[in-house]
Amino acid sequence: MLKILVVEDEDIIRKGLVYTIDWTNMGYVVVGEAANGEEGLKLIREIRPDVVIADIKMPKMDGITMLMEALKEVTFNSLILTSYAEFDYAQKAITLQVYDYILKPVDEEKLTEKMRKLHDKIMQGRGKEFAIESKGSSLDVEYYVQLAQSENRYVAETVRMIREKYSQRISIENISDEMGVSASYLSRKFKDITRHTFLDFLNKYRVQKAVGYLNDGRYKVYEISDMVGFSDYKHFCNVFKKYTLMSPTAFTKQRDVKN
Repeated sequence: MLKILVVEDEDIIRKGLVYTIDWTNMGYVVVGEAANGEEGLKLIREIRPDVVIADIKMPKMDGITMLMEALKEVTFNSLILTSYAEFDYAQKAITLQVYDYILKPVDEEKLTEKMRKLHDKIMQGRGKEFAIESKGSSLDVEYYVQLAQSENRYVAETVRMIREKYSQRISIENISDEMGVSASYLSRKFKDITRHTFLDFLNKYRVQKAVGYLNDGRYKVYEISDMVGFSDYKHFCNVFKKYTLMSPTAFTKQRDVKN
C-alpha cells in the first residue's frame, strides 16, 4: 500500500478526500492530514509519504512552497488541488515534479483515474521485492504505514488487534491487560507513535471500512453499523459524520448519483 498525505485548509474538502474515497481499493491508505502548509511540511518530514495531495493557497505557507521545501529532504509524488482561477499557476507547478493537478470541485472519477495511473507509475519504479510485499494479501496495512518506523512491539500489536478485531467490542484496557502492560503506558506510547488516541484510531479505521462497505452497495447502513463494530446505530452515524462531514445515508445517496 502507498501512503498518502492530504494538505488542504478547507475542512470539508480535506475530510471528503480523506474519508469518503475508497483509497484501499486503489492501493493507497491515508496516513495524515494537515490544514496549512507549515503543518504539511512537518508531516511530510515525519511520515515520508509516497504521495502528497496539496492545495495551492493555504495559510502560513502555500502549497508550492511547501512542496519545494519538502522535496529538498523527501522523495514523493504530488498532486495539486486548484481552481480555474489558479489553473495557469498549477500548470507551472508541474515543472516542479508535481505529477498532475486536480480541479476543484474534485471529480471523484477523474481523481480515481489519476491515482490509479500514479500508483502504477510508482510501483513500476520500485523493486520487485517491495512490489510483491505491498500486494501480499497478508500485509497488515495499518501496521505497515503507521508503525514501520517504530520499534515498540506493544503499539504494533495494538494496531494488529484493531485490524483483526475492529468489528468486535475492544478497548485499550482489554488489550493492555492481555499484553501485561498498563493502559496508561500503552495509551501514551500509542499516541506518541501514531499521533492518534486509541479510540480515534479505532474509529477512523472503522469508518474507512464502512466506506468500503457502502461503496460495495450490497449492505444496508444499519447492517454496516454492526459489521464495523458499532452496537448503537445512532452512535455509528455520529462517528461517521464526524470524520466525513456527512451521514452514511447522505454518502449512499451521493454514491448513487455518481453511479
